[in-house]
Amino acid sequence: MRSTLSTFNEVWQRESRAGILAVEESVFTQKHFLIGCSGGMDSMLLLHLFYCLFPHRIRVIYVDHQLQSQSALWGEQVNEYCTQRDIECVCVRVTVQQGNLEAEARHARYEAFQQCIQANEILVLAHHEQDQAETLLLNLFSGAGVSGLAAMKPIDWRQNLTIWRPLLDLSREKISQWVKTLNLPYINDPTNLNVYYDRAWARSVLWPVLVSRFPQMQSAVSRTTVLMQDAEDILSDILAIDLQACVIANRLDLKKYQLLSAARQRQMLSSWLKSDQLYRPSYALVQRLQQEVIQARIDAKAALFCKPFWYVRFGQYVYQLSSSEYLAKKYDRIEMKTTMQCAKNVPFQLISGMFEVQSSSKMGLSWHLLSQELVLHQRVGGEKIHLYGRVGHWPLKKAIQQAEIFPWLRHRVQILQSDDVILGVFTPHGFWLANSKFCEPNGWLPVLVQQ
Repeated sequence: MRSTLSTFNEVWQRESRAGILAVEESVFTQKHFLIGCSGGMDSMLLLHLFYCLFPHRIRVIYVDHQLQSQSALWGEQVNEYCTQRDIECVCVRVTVQQGNLEAEARHARYEAFQQCIQANEILVLAHHEQDQAETLLLNLFSGAGVSGLAAMKPIDWRQNLTIWRPLLDLSREKISQWVKTLNLPYINDPTNLNVYYDRAWARSVLWPVLVSRFPQMQSAVSRTTVLMQDAEDILSDILAIDLQACVIANRLDLKKYQLLSAARQRQMLSSWLKSDQLYRPSYALVQRLQQEVIQARIDAKAALFCKPFWYVRFGQYVYQLSSSEYLAKKYDRIEMKTTMQCAKNVPFQLISGMFEVQSSSKMGLSWHLLSQELVLHQRVGGEKIHLYGRVGHWPLKKAIQQAEIFPWLRHRVQILQSDDVILGVFTPHGFWLANSKFCEPNGWLPVLVQQ
């Protein structure tokens, strides 16, 4: 064990990129580590080294993607290795969704990591130099920008997860040499040789061709990721300024957006579309947002779905909405016509929000209407209403437009009546009093207390 630790420290100091160890001291003195172990050569070496360095501060997670007939057996082998060394091991079975198998498997794996990691733990993964170079090239072939070419960071600080990749500057050849020297058991996954998969093809077919022409290609490509990470950090600083200026809450101010250069517009939209997802959207999706939504006519019903949000144009803003918000009309259950009774200081819930009857210091509804059965019916279109304080009857549609009630919420507008007399209109912006024989000074009004 002492020789292992000495060898590890020697190579670590000599070969790790400057700065990887310049992490807050608390990472090493206070934190514990969750080792992601697939049972392969790289992750078994990682597990062994961390067992030597931090024997009482590690746990292990094995993610079974259920894509191989032997995957459960591999998990048992990892668990047995841990049991012999009194290391806690968690085996998690995940279901990989349909689609790009490599991407969906990665997504399922990281979801498992996030569900299992504890507050005081850092996730440690065994990615190495060739993994890094492969990631850059595959991202390049897919048309990725600076973020994709930055590939994997040694220390990756995410919102709910911190990832450490301590072997990122070690070659696969050196890792293989260590594993043989230490006589570590490991698993050979046959999919690593299946050229149907992009990464396996790059490793088996592309790599030998490139290395035969450019022997130092792997380390050179890996260095490029460092430069791209610097560029990404600079870009992130600029993006933070642009997002703060242009995006408030969930809406993009198009007037401020249009003051940016075309390049900054694209980068800001790409970052906004990414939201809290792991990867940025494709360039084509950014173009669609620009062409189909931002550049649409101001009165057009322009919308684009980019998982998990809808991006909707309304006036001089583009709104980022959840599916439940944008598709509210589809999910809301509203009766065309119903009855209700109002009582003072008794809140009541409507589709447009929570209301409460309160006294009005100005004009309101007659008090004798309280506790009477009133009729509530949904707006169907074409209604004209004489709203209190305005001259004559107005199309309700025009009043809604002037109040800038979002189109995706207009189905929540409901009209309150007593017999055939319109008393007012419930909207997501509050209650609008109608001019009627039931209006009186110091009457009562439904007041919106919660949307």
